[in-house]
Amino acid sequence: MPRLVVVSNRVAIPDASGKSSAGGLAVALREAFQRQEGLWFGWSGKVSAHPSTEPKMTDKGHVRYALMDLTATDRQEYYSGFANRALWPVMHYRIGLSEFSRADYAGYLRVNRTFARALARLIQADDLIWVHDYHLIPLAAELRVLGLANRIGYFHHIPWPAPEVIGTLPGSQDLLRAITEYDLVGVQTERDADNLRRGIIQEFDATQRTADVIVLGGRQTRVKDFPIAIDVSSFEQAACRPARHRLIQQTVASLGSRSLIIGIDRLDYSKGIPERMESFERFLISNPDQRGRVTYLQIAPTSRSEVPEYASLSRTVSETLGRINGAHGEPGWVPIHYVTSAYPRGVLAGLYRIARVGLVTPMRDGMNLVAKEYVAAQDPEDPGVLVLSKFAGAAEQLGGALIVNPNDKFEVAEAISVALHMERSERIARWRRMMDVLRRYDISWWTDAFLTELASQRKASKTRSPAPV
Repeated sequence: MPRLVVVSNRVAIPDASGKSSAGGLAVALREAFQRQEGLWFGWSGKVSAHPSTEPKMTDKGHVRYALMDLTATDRQEYYSGFANRALWPVMHYRIGLSEFSRADYAGYLRVNRTFARALARLIQADDLIWVHDYHLIPLAAELRVLGLANRIGYFHHIPWPAPEVIGTLPGSQDLLRAITEYDLVGVQTERDADNLRRGIIQEFDATQRTADVIVLGGRQTRVKDFPIAIDVSSFEQAACRPARHRLIQQTVASLGSRSLIIGIDRLDYSKGIPERMESFERFLISNPDQRGRVTYLQIAPTSRSEVPEYASLSRTVSETLGRINGAHGEPGWVPIHYVTSAYPRGVLAGLYRIARVGLVTPMRDGMNLVAKEYVAAQDPEDPGVLVLSKFAGAAEQLGGALIVNPNDKFEVAEAISVALHMERSERIARWRRMMDVLRRYDISWWTDAFLTELASQRKASKTRSPAPV
């Protein structure tokens, strides 16, 4: 069996108990690494005075971890700069927030080149290489320059925008060409796959050999949707455990007879948190009888605080929160509770389970696993209702949700009202439809489907000319 080599921006090393602090990717790869020998390569998360040329190696179980440090300049240009201030907003259709710098772009390419040189020395001839996310789009092209002919796959965890959107980003042509150096490119939805295929065809006059295979310069790349999933059974079990955590007990006690509406997101402008709060305000205005009878809990751990746009978003959320609570709150009742702390999966599962409504309304999202977690955590005999943005990838799978346009505050407000008043029989029927999908396409399916497809691809020719980056 070939060795699995995973490359990601950050590497999740498990602690002494075998648990990892990282999220979905670590969970997704846990089973794959248990079945076969593996190497996980990427940034250590540390900044040092001198850049790494050789990774620091450590072994845990079946997996060898290879960690690279970055300099402060590398981190600024590669990570904070191009990846998160230029590429991320464009991928999420926020062209106006994209800040392109040639120095940042050069740093992005430089770090990918450094990673490729260090990784190449660790690669064996039959290794399957699986690269993850937008930080590392050029990595396969850099590995090809070094002569690697391994099967290399790439998974894009965030949306891939329409050709006319990605085309606004300087350097996008180079990135599109570089992505064709992968044998298999996985995205979250068929819409994302179609956007990427059309972009490559329009930019380079590439040939579409089959529905999902693009041929450019004599080599073929398969672009296909592999909607990422969750560990459904594990999440169900976590939600069923007694609610011993202080936060869950306090939440239940403070609710009394009130219904809980919950939103859980990383603080990011793609999640639409201020817009969601305003939609909840519209619900209160349209349904005055619900004042004092519902509570909206928004958990939003902060991230990327060094990026100016995120600091601005934090201020906007605080101002919106203060205005709504000030205008609609009453003695003994605060409409919106806002928390910026991060909580373990078990605590989140318990909160999902007691929430009558799961409010998942991103402005644009690759998949959004919160939507799937909320469904998996519900009581089968008395489930809550998921209100879900049509711009989340999960909307293509979770047809039992109330699908809304997050830009329409009246529509979201009406969906909240419908969810709160929905009969139990309909709630159960909708929940069962979604759970059937979640169980059929769980995290094991996702990992196996991608790796099986990657292993079936022909190895790249060592004699062809790789794409310049």
